[in-house]
Order: sequence, then C-alpha cells, then structure tokens
Amino acid sequence: MIIVAVLALGLLLAVVASLRVLKEYERGVAFRLGRLRQPLGPGVRVLLPGLDKLVRVDLRVVTLTIPPQEVITRDNVPARVNAVVLFRVVDPVKSVMSVENHAVATSQIAQTTLRSVVGRADLDTLLAHRADLNEDLAKSIAAMTEPWGVRVEVVEIKDVEIPEAMQRAMAREAEAERERRAKVINARGELQASAQLRDAARTLSESPASLQLRYLQTLLELGADHNSTVVFPLPIDIIGPFLDAFRGGAAPGVNGAAPAARPAERTRDDD
Repeated sequence: MIIVAVLALGLLLAVVASLRVLKEYERGVAFRLGRLRQPLGPGVRVLLPGLDKLVRVDLRVVTLTIPPQEVITRDNVPARVNAVVLFRVVDPVKSVMSVENHAVATSQIAQTTLRSVVGRADLDTLLAHRADLNEDLAKSIAAMTEPWGVRVEVVEIKDVEIPEAMQRAMAREAEAERERRAKVINARGELQASAQLRDAARTLSESPASLQLRYLQTLLELGADHNSTVVFPLPIDIIGPFLDAFRGGAAPGVNGAAPAARPAERTRDDD
C-alpha cells in the first residue's frame, strides 16, 4: 500500500508539473527535444516534463522609452532628443526564432534610427514638424523589426533639449520677427489711412461748403471742453468773402487811389 501511494503521488506530481496555463494575451512557443512545435494558444496545455520547453510570448502593446540621445542636426546644432516607441508581437514564432530578445533589439534599433533621422533634419523641422519625423521614424523602425514578428504601432519624439545660448538666439529671432510684423501692419494701416484721406480730400474739394461745415463741427467739438484754450487757424475759404467785401468798400486812398496834392512851398518872391 505504501508503494502504491508513493507511485500515485509521483504520478500526480508529474501530471501537475506537465500542466501549463496560458493567459488570453499570451501565446506559447514549445520545443520538444529542441524541435519547434506548433504555437500554443490560451488555456490549459500539457507538456512532457523534461522533454518540452515552453517560451511565453506576451501579445500586449509594450511601451519602450528611448533614453536621451546626443544628436547634431543638419544645420550643426547639438541637441538631446528622447522618444517613446509602442510595439507589440504579431508573430510569436518569429519573435522567438529570429531574434534572441525582441524588446532589447527593438530598443537598440530605435535609438540608432532616432539619431540617424534627427541628424538628417534641421532644427526648425525638429521643433515645428515633429509629425513628419515621427512618421519617418515609425517607417524606418518597422521595416527592420518586421522580420522579427514585431509591429511598431507608434513612435513619438517626447522632448528636444537645445543649448541655452541657442534658446536665447531663438528668442531674439522671434522678437525681431514680431517687431517686423508689427511694422508691416502699421505701414499697411498708414497706407490705407492715406488712401481714405485722399478720397476724403477729393470729396471736400468738390464742395467748399462741406469743408466749412466740417470746420464748424470741429469748433463745436472743441467748445465742449471749457478748461482748455485752443488756437485754431481760419481757413482762407471762410474769410476770403469777408476780405473781398472789405476791399471793395474801402476808401480810395486806402484801396490804392492817388494821394492828395501837397501844399505849395513858399518862395522868396512871395515875401
């Protein structure tokens, strides 16, 4: 009875040791005496102890952070760039048979590709057109990881660090650009205002009475403030009729007539 109990216990332990449970997001790559077997799906699987070896492969998306890389852009600006890569295994057999460690290999490929792609771009493209660089990075990394059964989902550049001197130069450049735009806008406003003033002057020149009305309206606006003294010139169009009337009714002498005759001088004969 003792022998039977020992054999039963050993058989039970062997059965328990041969059972493997694979989760829904896992796949199993099994080797029997070194030879590849069919991939194992999720659930309870039976393996022969000592004969079969199981390698679990996770099919979930893996987040890989690329450490900061020292790069030099195409316009010779040093920068530190880091990124994040999201990938997942789509072929468990290739991920085990084609590469020793697909996660480490993907990380190394992502680092070298990041330095290569960023080195071909200038600083303005790196700062303002990251979407194009991200797409180029994803295509380059995916082309090299596809034979390993790894699919790259997303590649995003997280941060770009540039020297402080370059940051100050960029700030000065941005300030100068803002000043240039302000001057251009001001010049355009002056041009439009001068065009409007020219049209207004033409309209007023066609009707002198409108100019007088405008003058009187300005006087009315200035008269509303009783605490100020305003010296306002009189237009010649307003005082011209009064000057003509004054000149027409003036005395002949005043208006340029001949002066009165001078009295005759006394001579010695009159004495």
